[in-house]
Amino acid sequence: MTNTPARVERAGLKVDARLADFLENTVVPSLDRDMSGFWEGFAQILARFAPRNAQLLAKREELQAQIDAWHIERRGKPHDADAYEAFLREIGYLVPEPGDFSIGYETKVNTIRGERAYADPEIATMAGPQLVVPILNARFLINAVNARWGSLYDALYGTDALDAPAAKPGGYDKERGAAVIAYGRQFLDQAVPLNGLSWADLDVAHPEEVIQYLVDYDQDRVISDKQYRGHTDKVLLLENNGLHIEVVFDRDHPVGVDDKTGICDIILESAITTIADCEDSVAAVDAEDKVLAYSNWLGIIRGDLEDTFEKSGRTVNRRIAGLREYGHYEGQSFLLSGRSLLFVRNVGHLMTNPAILLPDGSEVPEGIMDAVFTSTISTIDMERVGKPIEHKNSWVTPESIYIVKPKMHGPEECAFTNELFDAVEDLLALPRHTIKVGVMDEERRTSANLAACIHAVKDRIVFINTGFLDRTGDEIHTSMHAGPMMRKGDMKSSTWLNAYEARNVATALDCDFSGKAQIGKGMWAAPDMMADMMEQKIGHLRAGANTAWVPSPTAATLHALHYHRENVFEIQKNLPQPPDLKALLTIPLAQNTNWSEEEVREELDNNCQGLLGYVVRWVDAGVGCSKVPDINDVGLMEDRATLRISSQHIANWLLHGVVTEDQVMESLTRMAAKVDAQNAGDPFYQPLIGNEEAPAFSAAKDLIFKGVEQPSGYTEPLLHQWRQEAKTLEKAE
Repeated sequence: MTNTPARVERAGLKVDARLADFLENTVVPSLDRDMSGFWEGFAQILARFAPRNAQLLAKREELQAQIDAWHIERRGKPHDADAYEAFLREIGYLVPEPGDFSIGYETKVNTIRGERAYADPEIATMAGPQLVVPILNARFLINAVNARWGSLYDALYGTDALDAPAAKPGGYDKERGAAVIAYGRQFLDQAVPLNGLSWADLDVAHPEEVIQYLVDYDQDRVISDKQYRGHTDKVLLLENNGLHIEVVFDRDHPVGVDDKTGICDIILESAITTIADCEDSVAAVDAEDKVLAYSNWLGIIRGDLEDTFEKSGRTVNRRIAGLREYGHYEGQSFLLSGRSLLFVRNVGHLMTNPAILLPDGSEVPEGIMDAVFTSTISTIDMERVGKPIEHKNSWVTPESIYIVKPKMHGPEECAFTNELFDAVEDLLALPRHTIKVGVMDEERRTSANLAACIHAVKDRIVFINTGFLDRTGDEIHTSMHAGPMMRKGDMKSSTWLNAYEARNVATALDCDFSGKAQIGKGMWAAPDMMADMMEQKIGHLRAGANTAWVPSPTAATLHALHYHRENVFEIQKNLPQPPDLKALLTIPLAQNTNWSEEEVREELDNNCQGLLGYVVRWVDAGVGCSKVPDINDVGLMEDRATLRISSQHIANWLLHGVVTEDQVMESLTRMAAKVDAQNAGDPFYQPLIGNEEAPAFSAAKDLIFKGVEQPSGYTEPLLHQWRQEAKTLEKAE
């Protein structure tokens, strides 16, 4: 039996037959243009950019080798910050700052759809939550797209965000419901205050009378005309800080029937943007996986992606939401989008994929393939003349394709992406800068040269985001030979991290992001701990971020409350000066390595448990992101970035003798038993204990013991190797 996929030749490329069929018979025919030269044009892009891609990766390794040598030569000596910075400039790791500049080509930024704008208002002039969702999971993807609007009542009733007794089992708990309703009235009083009246005091027999009363401008304007947007027979549409609120009236609803005003729900505009992720949250290692990713992206762009599943004994069919229509007291009607505005996150520059073989037999650079294929699919969004528009993604003029590009190291790599996107636009006959880019600031060389990185993509950048997890992994790897790192938990209060978060916002504002582009912050990883999220995540707004990542549609609705409390664009005008570059370059070395045996074991077990719990799902099940129990059995949303920290941290302690190989193996064995117990209820789970030579446990060992030599400390090469091995074994059975 052979597992070698069938291939067809296209313009000198050997393309997996499934991928070729998908592109030729499903994607390209959907485009209203001549695509006869598609494969030839793609081959020309590969011939031009694949060698440069390889050169950029070699440059990473060259710089890392020089940094390693610098630290090895100075081992045992006090760190000299001035000499270190001078050395980084000498080798080209640090580059000169660009002069003053502003992002965006010359245009008028306006929140009104249809007028010429640099980016859609969800990106440019609105502040709100952002979801990141694995593109391989159709149900999750549809849920995320539909999370543009979410029920505040549901989000409060079913989580710990509400400080009230939990709902009693056995149906609707009216006591819990009353607490939810009271919270909702308080929120409305804060976000949309009535003139001389509390929302809790409204008491009208017929809901339509409430709407008429509140929007009757012959009265004393009970609701400010700046906050009233429109209404339907049962919905009052309001606005605060740029986000919409629906107050829903329905006496026939189980909640509205007992409400003295007939309010049955409050619907918040929640996840205004979503990133459909082809990268860290998925396990896509071959053509089979990539075709699924691209198929789901096509379904989202066309609006016809569906998913059917069983829930509570009944069949549920999940579809993408359409437009929402409202009237206005002056008589005109208007529409709002029912779906989140979508980015697609391509993979970075590192990985290749066997889906396509180049003329020399090597694998295609996956990032180049993603850029061409996701953009080709996205072009369908612009060609809807005579077609339904309810699922349109970009509405501005000119329309845009939004791609997030992760894991770029420095301005050279950003410039490469800019030129690659130029070439993709030429292939697809798109106007220049149709493809907008989001830059993930998650590698040390990018953080240290952030203004220059932004400058390299200044005419297409619409998003920048800090990523604590990957950024920490790169911090450890870059300074691997400098000495043993502080404990992982202590990183959160380290000098470099505080500088990183503050400088990211300040640099973006200096480049004129406010009102044009998103400044983002990272994920809240604990989806079951919404009370803690509500207390802590408002800090992202107060730091100047106009978007931040959340792990679920429910979390998006709750996080939306923060954007009603704080006006981020006003906050951005008064932020303190950020720390200097030296603070950012402070290496997070342990100041005292006299840890007790128990402290070392605790750190090692924590790292090993998190590593194994994630790897076993990635390698065996092909699940790139899921709620993984941590060592204390708290479910955390994990992806590859977490794995990068854990593996690099253990590798660093091994390198510097803090732990031994025997200690690591003992911890892996102990934690494998714990992970097996945590997954005991999964009938498809293959235990780690007793399968130590199988792909999952082998991958975990490699990630640690080969961690120092991995490019930039990335986990992808080893994960892909062992996932492909696992898939081969599955097919052979």
